Amino acid sequence: MTQESNIINLGATTRFNESRRIMKVMLGRKLVVLGMVVILAFIIVAIFAPLLAPYDPYAQDLNVVHQQPSAAHWLGTDALGRDTLSRIIFGARTSLLVGVVSVGIAAILGIWMGLIAGYFGGWTYNIIMRFIDALMAFPMILLALVLAALLGGGLKNVIVAIGIALTSLYARLMCSQVLSAKENDYVTAARSLGAGNWRIMVRHLIPNCLPPIIVLITLQLGTAILAEAGLSFLGIGIQPPQAAWGAMVSDGYKYILMTPVLSFAPGLAIMLVVFSFNIVGDGLRDALDPRLRGTL
Repeated sequence: MTQESNIINLGATTRFNESRRIMKVMLGRKLVVLGMVVILAFIIVAIFAPLLAPYDPYAQDLNVVHQQPSAAHWLGTDALGRDTLSRIIFGARTSLLVGVVSVGIAAILGIWMGLIAGYFGGWTYNIIMRFIDALMAFPMILLALVLAALLGGGLKNVIVAIGIALTSLYARLMCSQVLSAKENDYVTAARSLGAGNWRIMVRHLIPNCLPPIIVLITLQLGTAILAEAGLSFLGIGIQPPQAAWGAMVSDGYKYILMTPVLSFAPGLAIMLVVFSFNIVGDGLRDALDPRLRGTL
């Protein structure tokens, strides 16, 4: 057990040094830093939404319907007299919650399905991966659309639908990583020292297979937010009166000639968040690329 502990400690030290190198690479790229700042800004807005929103996002005032941007309402008001800026601020909570939780569900399910399939192989591999192949036969947004329609609208059902639709990507990637990693010497050494299957999977395979999964998670956060916006735009996502950027774009589309800011403002918020997650994901991918180690 002492030898195995030494192996684990050596791996922990190596991962710490690698983390420092990754942060150095990330912080050395201005566009990636900009993306991180935008994401952090939206997270702060989502957390402190009740303090930052100038009005109650659900309070209706028919005396100020369709007001243009002004000092009182920076982004105007909608068809029910609700402050657009306040609804965008609270919509950040909805979008980030859907993105983080749905991707978290997909990552957890996909990692374990791919890990079990890749490690044990045989009939276990065939059953799990054929199920994954069936999920991958449908485009992600179409599968999320079908699942959301079957489950019904609402925040929880949208999260579940998007989470299931994204699971196949993580399972396929994790399985391919495990199939390669389980043949490495450190797995053979751990097995020869008496480590069981569970210990090998949790202590050795998962940590060494996570880097590409982390990159995929970062990239898919933007995809999940965009999927939620699409479902809400179609009317089967987040249900009124809850503030959601996709639903706001859909509502504002009806009055786009009269008050274009109703659609453009939430659309810009969606674009900024998705773009930022994609930029940060690209930066992580480059920083974690083994071919670039020692050159960046």
